Parts: sequence; C-alpha cells; structure tokens
Amino acid sequence: MERDVEIGIFGGTGIYDSGLLENSQEITIDTPFGKPSDSITVGFFKGRKIAFLPRHGKKHAIAPHMINYRANIWAFKELGISRIIAPSAVGSLKEEIEPGHFALPSQFLDFTKSRKGSFSEEGRVIHISVADPFCPELQDSIKKVVNEQGHKIHNACTYVCIEGPRFSTKAESRFYRTTGADIIGMTLVPECQLAREGQMCYASISTVTDYDVWAEKPVTAKEVLETLGKNVEKTKKLLVDLIENIPTTRQCNCVKALEEAEF
Repeated sequence: MERDVEIGIFGGTGIYDSGLLENSQEITIDTPFGKPSDSITVGFFKGRKIAFLPRHGKKHAIAPHMINYRANIWAFKELGISRIIAPSAVGSLKEEIEPGHFALPSQFLDFTKSRKGSFSEEGRVIHISVADPFCPELQDSIKKVVNEQGHKIHNACTYVCIEGPRFSTKAESRFYRTTGADIIGMTLVPECQLAREGQMCYASISTVTDYDVWAEKPVTAKEVLETLGKNVEKTKKLLVDLIENIPTTRQCNCVKALEEAEF
C-alpha cells in the first residue's frame, strides 16, 4: 500500500461525497482494530493527494457511539496522512451561536461513556497530552479561509461531546451550559485524541444546526438535516479553499506528540 496521501477528510453528517477529487479510487483497509466506517476514496486535488472517509458510512448507517474511531484513524495513518480535517454537525449552547454559523472548537469536554479512546494495548501505555487538542496551523488556515469567504465563525469554542445517538434532556442541556461550553455534538471524541496519538494534525469545522433543548426548542433529526442541507455547498467550498491554504510542511508540535507520552 502506498503511504503518500497528505490530507484526510472525515465527512460529517450531510457530506457523504466530497466531490473534490480527480483520478479517485476506492480503497478498502483492514486494521488491527477492525474495519473503518467505509471504503476510503483517494484522489488528487490541485496536485495534493487527499483521502475522504464518511465517518457514519456512505448511507449514514453507523450511529456516533458505534463508529470504529480507532480503525478510522489507523487507516488514515496507514495511508501516510499527516493532516486531518473533520467537518461535523453541532448544536448551540449559546444564543449568539446561531444555526447556520460555523464554530471552531479549541477545547472539549468528554461526556462519552463506552468508546475506546486510545491505541494503548497491554504492555504499552500512552499518556497523550491534549491540553490543546487541535492543530494550531490547521486552525489558522480554517480561520483565514472562513473569514475570506465572509462566513460567520465562532473561534475558541468548547465542544461538549456526548455519547448519543439520543439528543440531550433539558436538564442535561442546561447543565452543559453551566460548564461554559459553547457547542455540543457526538463525534469529536475520541476522534481528535486518537489523531494526536497518531501524531497527526487535526482540526474540526463545526456547522451549527440547531439550538440545543435548553432553548425550549426540541431538537429533531429532520431539523438538523434541513440545516445541513442548506450548508453543504458552503462547507464544500470551504474545504476547496482550505486545502489550497494548508501549509505543505508542518511546523507544529503534533508530529512530536508521542515523545513525552510513553514510558
């Protein structure tokens, strides 16, 4: 298998076909942790080799708590990927973060329950640092492109990651607001921390689809999909310009994440 892919994109809800790649091919990879969510589409975009994997599967058949995050990240690592862009859908925990806006997470709160969040196996312990969970170089590129395109983006957001697939109760939603968090979703963790263990740069681009139920506006899957549908083309255009703006060499510390993480 060739290990020359540079950038990996995890498709979020509503973005199942990137539609960006030339000379694309479907690749199936088996990993020590099982199968990834689907086959991986690999191709070229303006001279850069890109891989695209829908984290829920092409038919959106995998619930957030059932995604094999370890297999997905491992497969990207096997392809040689060093940068991961991760679009996702989130709910808003603040009035000013409106549906249709973008949000850029810089921190997370983990309220998941059953997910395997490390590549640590018996005989190997990894104490990875996620004090700053996301790649600053990728985040700078995202902010630059979103601002140039004139979209509203909320920077330095704290993302509450819940188990899913159900939405929050009103009591839970009100509690999450008391933590100072800004947005809520179901897929960021452990995806981002596994990427850090893999010494891969990772940044999330969150599309705000709804106000969480704290706002006395019950969330429905239909509402989420309608908002995503309106934003799909906007997100694809963002990805197009973002790929062109990502530096070809890495100056961040993501590449050295394991140096002080293992005994």
